[in-house]
Amino acid sequence: MPDDTLPRQLETTGETQLDTRGDDPREALMDQVVAAIKTCYDPEIPVDIWELGLIYRVEMDGDRNVEIDMTLTSPMCPVAGELPEQVRQAVKSVEDVNEAKIELVWEPPWHQGMMSEVARLQLDMF
Repeated sequence: MPDDTLPRQLETTGETQLDTRGDDPREALMDQVVAAIKTCYDPEIPVDIWELGLIYRVEMDGDRNVEIDMTLTSPMCPVAGELPEQVRQAVKSVEDVNEAKIELVWEPPWHQGMMSEVARLQLDMF
């Protein structure tokens, strides 16, 4: 992916939408939110949760409150109680984010096809 773009939202279809960064402070803040999400890892997989495709939706309102829909690799994931809170804390720590709300969702079920090319390369899945 070119350095001048960052994914802003992962739709439930597993497709990544790209927005080029501009002078809009909300876009810059969204880039920071994505960077914060990318600091969170499933402890069993050495790839961040953004690249794994575990983030289905990221939205920010005019008051800079962030809502995230995310899933886990499995409903039996041992970090089910910890990982969403880790994501919430990471996003909330971004300067200018007022609040972060995480919704754990199970539809659509996560599958390996949701991983980015970066994740597949890191996991030698090519």
